[in-house]
Amino acid sequence: MIRAVFFDAAGTLFDARQPVADIYAALARQHGVEADPRVVDAAFRRAFSSAPGLAFGPGRDSDELRRLERLWWQERVADTFRGLGTFDDFESYFNELFATFADPATWSADPEAIATLRRLKEQGMVLGVISNFDYRLYGVLDGLGLAAYFDSVTISSEAGWAKPSPAVFEAALRKHAVEAAQTVHIGDSLSADVGGATAVGIAAVLIDRDGAHRGELPARAARVQTLGALPDMLQRFA
Repeated sequence: MIRAVFFDAAGTLFDARQPVADIYAALARQHGVEADPRVVDAAFRRAFSSAPGLAFGPGRDSDELRRLERLWWQERVADTFRGLGTFDDFESYFNELFATFADPATWSADPEAIATLRRLKEQGMVLGVISNFDYRLYGVLDGLGLAAYFDSVTISSEAGWAKPSPAVFEAALRKHAVEAAQTVHIGDSLSADVGGATAVGIAAVLIDRDGAHRGELPARAARVQTLGALPDMLQRFA
């Protein structure tokens, strides 16, 4: 029997109201750098793909974690714009950018998220978030009206491991004393969410809104195009 359902955050429960690269480029223009959003997007993907995980671990106080999170993102943004121009004041640009993505108004909840979470709670499910995010996630979830539905939030920066590492999934399981076989994880990444979850025995559901993932999924994995399809889909893992 499924007792717990974990969700990825950005790209699954909510998404940016504008393309992320457009936000980066628009703010950069205000700080002296003209860059095509398409070029910024490609540069960001390169910088992000080669970066170490946003994961620092337990044993650090909150001030140290916040400092490390900001530094991690500052390095990614600097890498993104390397060679694209010179900012009037990069520190000022980064501070504004970091605050923008902390603002719930930058994000939009999936239109079916709240109804889906409410239905799962009514079924008696334990609900959690597992995300490769930083502390700003707490404010975003709250501002979008999603936080109240979750019994736990596990973020990579605090846990010390980033998806698809098995350890971050195991950390979330320990919070609720549930077995992997009693759990389903929902996410939009084939590698980080589906691959990471199934590697530790957690069933997985891929959110595939545009039908882009055509390949075969691992055992105990399924795909849906909408969050609203989840409650019925979970019955197949019972």
